[in-house]
Amino acid sequence: MKVLAILYNGYEAAQAEPRLLGTVENELGLRSYLESQGHEYIVTSSKEGPDSDFQKHIVDTDILITTPFHPGYLTREVMDKAKNLKLCVTAGVGSDHIDLNAAVERKIQVLEVTGSNVVSVAEQVMMSILLLVRNFVPAHEMIENGGWQVSEIARNAFDLEGKVVGTLGAGRIGYRVLQRLVPFNCKELLYFDYNALPAEAEAAVGARRVQDLKEFVSQCDVITVNAPLHEGTLGLINKDLLQHFKKGAWLVDTARGAICVAEDVAEALASGQLRGYAGDVWNVQPAPKNHPWRHMKNPLGGGNGMTPHYSGTTLDAQIRYAEGTKTILQNYFEGKPQEPGNVIVGLGKYETKAYGQR
Repeated sequence: MKVLAILYNGYEAAQAEPRLLGTVENELGLRSYLESQGHEYIVTSSKEGPDSDFQKHIVDTDILITTPFHPGYLTREVMDKAKNLKLCVTAGVGSDHIDLNAAVERKIQVLEVTGSNVVSVAEQVMMSILLLVRNFVPAHEMIENGGWQVSEIARNAFDLEGKVVGTLGAGRIGYRVLQRLVPFNCKELLYFDYNALPAEAEAAVGARRVQDLKEFVSQCDVITVNAPLHEGTLGLINKDLLQHFKKGAWLVDTARGAICVAEDVAEALASGQLRGYAGDVWNVQPAPKNHPWRHMKNPLGGGNGMTPHYSGTTLDAQIRYAEGTKTILQNYFEGKPQEPGNVIVGLGKYETKAYGQR
C-alpha cells in the first residue's frame, strides 16, 4: 500500500532530538516498519495548494496519516481525488481536518490515537489559566525589558482560589482539568456538556453541570474550552456569546481555534470584556503573521497567552501517539479489531459521539 504522512518540518531541532517523532525528519518512527512490510511511505510537510505534495500524492494514496499540529485538510473536494483512500489516521487527537461526513459516505475509516494527549493538554490548560490570572506574561516581559514597576503588574493579577472556573466540554481532557483544579480551592467548578458526567465522577471533583450555555458562561470567572470541533461547536464563542461572559473573565482554548471567532475574541479582549485569552490552537495553522491573536492585548497591555500549537505534542505525548499510530496500522494490515475508542468513523458510519450528537 501507499502510505502518505503529512508532518511538520523540525529542522535542526528534529535532528538533535530524535524524540521529536511528529516531524518530517523523524517520520513517526514508522519507515523501517512500513518498508519491511512492503509498503511505500511518503513523508512531507508540503500541504498547501494544488501543486503541493499532499495534492499530488493523495490521488493514489491508500492510507493518510496527519497530525493536528500541521494538518493536511482532507476536504470533500480533495477526497474526490483520492480514489484509493481507505484509512485516515490522526497521529494525535482531533480529526476535524477531515470532512467526516464525506468519509462516512465514501466508507473511508478515520481513526485517532485517543488518550495520547490528554495529560499533556490538561497540564497546558492549567499553565494557561495561571499565567492569565497571575498576569505572568507582562511581568516577564517587564523583567526582560529592564523594568521593575510592581504596581503595573499587580493591578491586574489575581488568585485562582475563590474563583468560579468552568470547562466547556467535560470529556477526557475537560475532566482531567477539573481534577487538577480541585487543590486550588476554587469557589466552584462548573461544566457544560451535552453528556452529563456520572454522579460519582461529579462528586469526586465537586463539579456542577450547567445545561444552558449562556447561563454557564455568565457564572464563570475562568472558562476553558475542551470540546472537539464539529458543526455544533464551530464559531460557538462569538460576539453574541461573549456579551454573556462576566466582564473581565479569562478564556482558555486548547481545543480548536475555530470554536472561537478570532475577530470577536480580539475585540472582546481589547474592550476589556475579556481580561485575558490564552490558547495554542488557531483557526488556521500555521497562523498567518497578521492573525489578530498574535498581537491582541487588553486595555492594560496584557492578557495574551497565545502559543503555537504544541500542548498535545510534548516529547512524552509524541511517543504515545507514534506508538498508537503504529498499532492502528498493524491492526489494519493484520485484519485485527481496532481499539473502539480510537475509531471516529468506521465503515460507513460514525462510531463516536465525540463529534456532536448524531
